[in-house]
This record gives sequence, C-alpha cells and structure tokens, in this order.
Amino acid sequence: MSSKSRDNDDNCEGQSAVKEELNRKIKEQKVVVDELSNLKKNRKVYIQQRNSNIFFLADRSHTLGACKQELDDMKKDLQDI
Repeated sequence: MSSKSRDNDDNCEGQSAVKEELNRKIKEQKVVVDELSNLKKNRKVYIQQRNSNIFFLADRSHTLGACKQELDDMKKDLQDI
C-alpha cells in the first residue's frame, strides 16, 4: 500500500470521526432547543459560565435564539464537510 493511499484512508477516517462527533453535538443541541421551546413562559433559565460551576439567570427567549443559531451553525458546518 502506498503512502498516498494510507494518508487518504487516514483522512477519510478522520473526517468520519469529525462527522460523527458533529452529528452527536447536533442531536444534543436539538434536545436543548426542544426543551427550551417547551418551557412555560414563567420558568427561569440559567446558563453555565464557561470553565466554571457558576450559573447565571438568563432570558429564556434570548437563550433559545442563541441555541437555535448554534444549531444552524453546526448544521452548516456538517454540510461543508
């Protein structure tokens, strides 16, 4: 087997792993969007501060919009691969 074909196989396996990871994240994000969409209007939403265990009160509609945008970005990235 030539080194070019091995490199190509490694590249295909790497892309496959990236696609699987992205698909998993998209599924998780869909669950988050669905959960936020089905909350009652008076429910409180907290977001976690990155790299810490601190949560802050957040606006539900703003958080939902941000999660939908992140989901759209992930779907776009998956299509680009």
